[in-house]
Amino acid sequence: MKGSTFRRCACRDPETGRQLGQSCPKLSQRRHGTWNLRQELPPREDGTRRTFRRGGYDSAKDAQQDLDKVRALLAIADADDQDNRDKVAELLENVAAEKLPLPGVDAIRRKLHAGQPLTSHLTVGEWLDTWLAAKKTRRTTTNGYASHIRVHLKPRIGHVRLDRLNVGHVQTMFDAIADENEVILAENAARREQEARATWGRRSRPPGHEREQLAAERAKLAAMKPYRKITGPATRQRIRSTLRAALNAAISRQLITFNPAEHVELASGKRPKGLLWTDERVRQWEKTGQKPSAVMVWTPKQLGRFLDAAEGHRLYALFHLIAFRGLRRGEAVGQGWADIHLDRAELTVSAEIVVDGWTPYESEPKTDGSAATIHLDSVTVAVLRAHRLRQNKERLKWGEAWKETGKVFTRQDGSWLHPEEVSQEFRKISDAAGLPPINLRDLRHVAATLTHAGGGDLHTIKEVLRHSTITLTSDTYTTLLPDINRRVAEKAARLVPRAARKVVGGTAGLTPGSPKPARTAAAPSSASEKGAAAQVSAGVPADPSGRPCGTRTHNQWIKSPLLCQLS
Repeated sequence: MKGSTFRRCACRDPETGRQLGQSCPKLSQRRHGTWNLRQELPPREDGTRRTFRRGGYDSAKDAQQDLDKVRALLAIADADDQDNRDKVAELLENVAAEKLPLPGVDAIRRKLHAGQPLTSHLTVGEWLDTWLAAKKTRRTTTNGYASHIRVHLKPRIGHVRLDRLNVGHVQTMFDAIADENEVILAENAARREQEARATWGRRSRPPGHEREQLAAERAKLAAMKPYRKITGPATRQRIRSTLRAALNAAISRQLITFNPAEHVELASGKRPKGLLWTDERVRQWEKTGQKPSAVMVWTPKQLGRFLDAAEGHRLYALFHLIAFRGLRRGEAVGQGWADIHLDRAELTVSAEIVVDGWTPYESEPKTDGSAATIHLDSVTVAVLRAHRLRQNKERLKWGEAWKETGKVFTRQDGSWLHPEEVSQEFRKISDAAGLPPINLRDLRHVAATLTHAGGGDLHTIKEVLRHSTITLTSDTYTTLLPDINRRVAEKAARLVPRAARKVVGGTAGLTPGSPKPARTAAAPSSASEKGAAAQVSAGVPADPSGRPCGTRTHNQWIKSPLLCQLS
């Protein structure tokens, strides 16, 4: 198809008023007029001609470069592909009419191959809506995506064209979230101060001359924004994960070639590590009312107090199962009797009850790894047997009104337990027992700690908790008990043999490398030595002086307690 570049001007004939165009005699002057391009396009369906025209170029070179781009766009579609040729021609018509920049050849080629319209410009917000509608994830997961899109992504970058989204757009969005966090913290602090001014500290009514001032302060408080939560580091990481997943889907659809969410720097949103409720931390909590960490873990002694307090509760077996075998709340509530084999001491996690807003619904386990078989200890088997007897009594009591759901843990009429009801009962029992606060989910941390204390390594804990990676287990769930730490340290110290010690002047000093003094057998001369000899002959380990381990006398070689323990 024909195309060319040419120079023309806006001069008009003084008699007719018509533009002279290319016939202007001044065009012979080098700086007169501007350069233009013209390219024939494939004709319309009715056979009428289409032409791409554009002017205003300063040089013939600039005009020729754009003409080459137009020809490259036309060459994308094969000569026998009339449908795509029409799409490209329609695109170029629209570009010329709207005076838009010429699109990139690679971008148009991707859209043609993906079957995307060429004349519409998909925005980030439109693509996020399309992507979310096609998601086939768990309802709670999908709701999380929808919240990120509605609250953060669409208001801040939804208007940007999808193919023009860059790292700067995404970084600016997260910077704006950080700025808003500072505003929220300042507004929350201002509200706390205003609440103090709007509160009359005495039980009696305020004096008449202060009532008006107090009413004014309360009016100011009513006009202030309510308390709001900030968007913390972990939430910002999840927002980026949502955007990254949506943009990766756009890349697979060949809508874009670059994912800017991959290259944004954010503050680390590490999972909080569990801390043990030691006596010192409990005393500090009693003074300040603040938990040292978002994740706190009971000691075995504290867990025992809770189980003693909960033993008469109808959900005791549920709490016991979570504390010792690490089930999630939804997994425990959704566990069915058909998947428990008490004779084989096995439990298979096959379903869970989760909450959408406040509405519970049954779902498959969180991950493929979550649907696994867990081995039960003898105590847990006995607890579940006793729970089954209790449930059978309730079934007989309700008779025909009993709702047969097949679940291990139910309401008194057999219907589903609401997961939040279980959490409420857990809090009531722990508060009544005077225990430091933990969440029901934190019983999984207790299960991990007990497994480790019982000799299990990280791999064993990973299998019990059914984590996808051992990194998650290591980073979050291995809160070591102080006694276990000390025991491990002692075992490590006993592995290293040491030289004998010589006690001089009441102070023990190591004499590495010095030869041991020769000894000659001699009869015991004192009562204490006779007693020591008797202990040695009875099989008690002896030091080089012939004395039982643990005895110390001045100016004698004795064996260190460490080596005695290794004897």
